[in-house]
Amino acid sequence: MRILFTTYPERTHFLLLAPLAWALRTAGHEVRVAVQPKFADVVTQAGLTAVPIGADRDLWQYLGRLRQMPDTRSKGIVSKKVGWPTPYAAAEWPAEDVTWDYLHAGYELQIRQWHKQSNTPMITDLVEFARSWQPDLVIWEPTTYAGAIAAKACGAAHARLLIGADVYGITRDHFLRLRAERPVEDRADPMADWLGGYARRYGFEFDEDMITGQFTIDMLPPSLRMRADLKYLPLRYVQYGGAAVVPKWLWAPPERTRVAITMGLTVTDRDVGYPVDVRDLFDALGDLDIEVIATIVKEEQAKLGRVPDNIKMVPYVPLQALLPTCSAVIHHAGVGTLASTALQGLPQLALPWDVDQPALAERLAARGAGLAVHATKATGPVVRENLLRLLNEPAFRQGADRLREEFLAMPTPNAFVPRLLELVAEHGGTR
Repeated sequence: MRILFTTYPERTHFLLLAPLAWALRTAGHEVRVAVQPKFADVVTQAGLTAVPIGADRDLWQYLGRLRQMPDTRSKGIVSKKVGWPTPYAAAEWPAEDVTWDYLHAGYELQIRQWHKQSNTPMITDLVEFARSWQPDLVIWEPTTYAGAIAAKACGAAHARLLIGADVYGITRDHFLRLRAERPVEDRADPMADWLGGYARRYGFEFDEDMITGQFTIDMLPPSLRMRADLKYLPLRYVQYGGAAVVPKWLWAPPERTRVAITMGLTVTDRDVGYPVDVRDLFDALGDLDIEVIATIVKEEQAKLGRVPDNIKMVPYVPLQALLPTCSAVIHHAGVGTLASTALQGLPQLALPWDVDQPALAERLAARGAGLAVHATKATGPVVRENLLRLLNEPAFRQGADRLREEFLAMPTPNAFVPRLLELVAEHGGTR
């Protein structure tokens, strides 16, 4: 069987796709990963075959420019959580709080400012390659709608592989529910209009699966999930952070209780700034009898100057080597870091700030596996107080053990492959 993966050039998203791609390769299937040319090296570094498509476009550069400009088009509709217009914040709200005006305007803006920027450069070449190579299945990152377009253009089955909580599917459920309540003359659908234009260009009609896939692969265990009214398949998360070298200082066990602080690869890759005051955190933890390993890019290390003696700053260290030596982890509630920590059975202090991070952090805390403090409230003293609770209250370790068992109960990528092949056959993707 032939399987085509695709994602816009976001490293953290690709890293979540790679373990399933490996499993399919080791099961004897042909795998290709279609990405923008500048991203091909990230794919080949993972031992996978890249197909460069389209033109390079840096979505983050565009968003950086956009956030510096006054917003004159959002009609004052701004996310309660992230501070700029997005329909996906509504996934966390009670249904009665979600309005048609919010979702409609949010979709219009999101398409213009995000989805077109990340998909348009890829679509033409991706369709051409898919029609040439004829994959049986296309697996796409949940905002890389180019994958769904290409799949339908060549007749392949297709699925989303989630990069966290399914805020996209839940938001779409809200939209369709509210749309059905509108007068017939007032049911405009920005997503259907946008994707429908490509459908007609390539000889088919718009279908909802262009937004939410024919089925969805979910790496979150039951206690952390947010799901829409869709078909989901559970898949165990496998930690992969790209090229990694284990430093010699990690060979020996720590002499004191060790705590890791990491705010994720996106902060490092995209220079978007840390969501918390790192200096404030370090000052608050400096007199504790612990060792803190903090992943801080070199440019930021220079700005911090001298730090407390119990703080060790490193630009990067592989989590699979660091986490087993730790007693607790402080992080941003990104799904990769959260899941990697959970698989080690470690208590977590989540400091979320964007997208699905607040929702995941809240569920983590509700599971008893850690604590959550929104990044806007994560002062040094607050972080110190919560960290001491994680280290001193056995209940958090017990909750972390329960969460670990939830992750381990999900099928590994290798065990998942046969079920995936069954679904491809059901959706007519085998040739």
